[in-house]
Amino acid sequence: MAVVVVESPAKAKTINKYLGSDHTVLASYGHVRDLPPKDGSVDPDHEFAMQWEVASDSRKHVKAIADALKDDPELILATDPDREGEAISWHLTEALAKSRALKKDTPVKRVVFNAITKSAVTDAMKNPREVDMPLVHAYLARRALDYLVGFNLSPVLWRKLPGAKSAGRVQSVCLRLIVEREMEIEAFRAKEYWSVTAGLTTPRGQEFSAKLVSLGGKRLDKFDIATSESAEIAVQAVQSRSLSVDSVEAKPASRNPSAPFMTSTLQQEASRKFGMGAKQCMSTAQRLYEAGYITYMRTDGIDMAPEAVMAARDVIKDRYGADYVPKSPRMYKNKAKNAQEAHECIRPTDMASSPDKLKISDSDQRKLYDLIWKRTIACQMEAARLERTTVEIGSRDKQVGLRATGQVVLFDGFLKVYEEGRDDVVDDDDKRLPQMSEGDALDKRSVTPEQHFTQPPPRYTEATLVKKMEELGIGRPSTYASIITTIQDRGYVTKDKNRLIAADKGRLVTIFLVNYFRRYLEYDFTADLEAQLDDVSAGDRDYREVLDRFWRDFSAAIAETSDLRITEVLEKIDEVLAPHLYPPREDGSDPRVCPKCGAGRLNLKTARSGGAFIGCNNYPECRYTRPLGGDEGDAELAGDGKLLGHDQGDPITLRTGRFGPYVQRGEATEDVPKPPRASLPKGWDIDSIDLERALMLLSLPRPIGPHPEDGELIEAGIGRYGPYVKHGRKYANLPEVDEVFTIGMNRAVEVLASKPTRGRAAAAAPLKTLGEHPDGGEIAVMKGRYGPYVKWDKINATLPKELEPEDVTLDQALELIAAKAATKGKKKTPARKTAAKKPAAKKKTAKAAK
Repeated sequence: MAVVVVESPAKAKTINKYLGSDHTVLASYGHVRDLPPKDGSVDPDHEFAMQWEVASDSRKHVKAIADALKDDPELILATDPDREGEAISWHLTEALAKSRALKKDTPVKRVVFNAITKSAVTDAMKNPREVDMPLVHAYLARRALDYLVGFNLSPVLWRKLPGAKSAGRVQSVCLRLIVEREMEIEAFRAKEYWSVTAGLTTPRGQEFSAKLVSLGGKRLDKFDIATSESAEIAVQAVQSRSLSVDSVEAKPASRNPSAPFMTSTLQQEASRKFGMGAKQCMSTAQRLYEAGYITYMRTDGIDMAPEAVMAARDVIKDRYGADYVPKSPRMYKNKAKNAQEAHECIRPTDMASSPDKLKISDSDQRKLYDLIWKRTIACQMEAARLERTTVEIGSRDKQVGLRATGQVVLFDGFLKVYEEGRDDVVDDDDKRLPQMSEGDALDKRSVTPEQHFTQPPPRYTEATLVKKMEELGIGRPSTYASIITTIQDRGYVTKDKNRLIAADKGRLVTIFLVNYFRRYLEYDFTADLEAQLDDVSAGDRDYREVLDRFWRDFSAAIAETSDLRITEVLEKIDEVLAPHLYPPREDGSDPRVCPKCGAGRLNLKTARSGGAFIGCNNYPECRYTRPLGGDEGDAELAGDGKLLGHDQGDPITLRTGRFGPYVQRGEATEDVPKPPRASLPKGWDIDSIDLERALMLLSLPRPIGPHPEDGELIEAGIGRYGPYVKHGRKYANLPEVDEVFTIGMNRAVEVLASKPTRGRAAAAAPLKTLGEHPDGGEIAVMKGRYGPYVKWDKINATLPKELEPEDVTLDQALELIAAKAATKGKKKTPARKTAAKKPAAKKKTAKAAK
């Protein structure tokens, strides 16, 4: 028997099915050793010797493997087939040898498989090898570089730039991309231009549209029609002339399918189609891989195993017919320079296992598998055949020219299964033009001018950022997700509607690093370093030589910053950002003069939270502030906030923080480090906050009075779950925030009474009581999660949309109940008999506690 070690329990469970009782399969639970976060873990003076430490969480897993080796003295390392997997195998052998669990004569084998299937695993077991040391050296070099940059550069940031969290070899370069895009957007000035479109009719009465492309015999460029006046002249020129078809050109075209997925393209497509972040995508793909559904998901490779290609062709023929199978298989060539990263593409392990056959319960896994299966099948399908038609239209005097374009799909080919998403909307003219011939006279239905403005470059999504990193050679498949996650976790970048936005902290860190460590944030430098590390993994370069060359210059750059003062750093950043922070004013006045007091000058300031803002240097006489990325009309929330007024001698300010806007009484001092604060409730607009409303918030929780039964105080307030009333340890939710400030004793007692002390929530009060059912039991109209309904016994019948709850009669309710009972297979409810009406119960107003 042998001990087989993999990374995760899920992978262990799948492999155990294939190996049986002859093997003991255990999980290492990821990396078992790491560099301790302290000085000296990497020693540049002793050939970059590294001091490794078994993580506290990993000790029990290493011990379990060591214990298993006492009975089964053979170790098989079956970790993932990439650099990280090779490193885990190396760490395990080192840790086990150090603990003497591995004897000198203990056989140690390394096996790799690209898919967790029975055939792949058993084939791997027949072809073991040793741990690939060049790949381990590449890992050691990366880990040492990340430590040397992070452990030496981060303290510089902490000392010189208050609030900065950390810097990293690749994360800082990635952050620079986002910050520079944000600055491009701020510097962008929209340019106006116009287009003219004519609605035309053929001699057969068919309608279509065409765009003006030439005027006065001259071909129009994008900005040639720059004003509404020019557009009106163009419209008149078209309207005043007869138009006819000059030429009709139809060209055949084809579209080939996209290559199968590699890591970066999978992350991009999952982001486009499902809004999945890179981390979520890779986590989902990992689970699919460990379950044996897909091949290994960290790869730069796009080639497919020959047997997978043939299996895909068979599936295409069976499902869609022979017309959809190309004459010869499609071959895709790897782009990766580094063969160690270029595993096979990401594809299903079994092409015949279509998404509808695999009953995957997890929705993310189901969606991602569907995407991978369709892309893989499509990549081996016939091209789509199209026809693109261009119609040139003109006036007899050649002064006006228009063009209509159209495209039709003659054979859908791979489009029957899959079409790649797009990052930006593109007009493909996917429309069929009516039949026309040269010389046909065309009638004008309309001639319309349309105003346009150039758009700023879009903010990056995780998909477009990964694409850009890939283009620049920054990062590798195994690092894309962690890099993007790190810069968000550090608070350097925020995410809104799937777009990445540079936060103030991120902007300051980037400007600091670009000015004092420019070389290490250069895209070419980072890409070249990645290429050197690829050479190490291929065995073509000594990793210590790479580290030595890097450290020699980097340590000198660190030393040069030792005498920098914080004020110098802020002044430098202020100077670099000046064009963005202080744009020209319309009246031509100095943009750095404070618009509030007119005497002070604006400059960059840092807040205690680590953020930054623009403030007047005439503080505290002038409290003008504005956000870093805002203009002079923005609310003065950054830094020390916007002064709303004073109460009992304390300044009341409106501020913004990590968790959103809030109001504060006074300032933080040694005696009162945390002055009273209150967050703005959901739904309250910042612009609506004045001194009165701020004081209302700061007065919470609001005492209502002693409870009539026990005399204990009842309070109203706003907590993490919304507005509430409280009596002792009992809380009950209120439906509206504003009720916190107005609720009286009777209403408070009523709300509290509707909330049970423990267990299930109290039954909701009916909206309307209709009377007695002929078979006994009350019929009532209730408020439900999906709309109002009629309730009797155990039957709930939804009200039709056109029927309001207050208008429901007893007869209508009986009909609804009878219909509902019939659908449940119950005995049809008998028709209503005449019975003496009972007085309806009084309507209760208490609402059930949420």
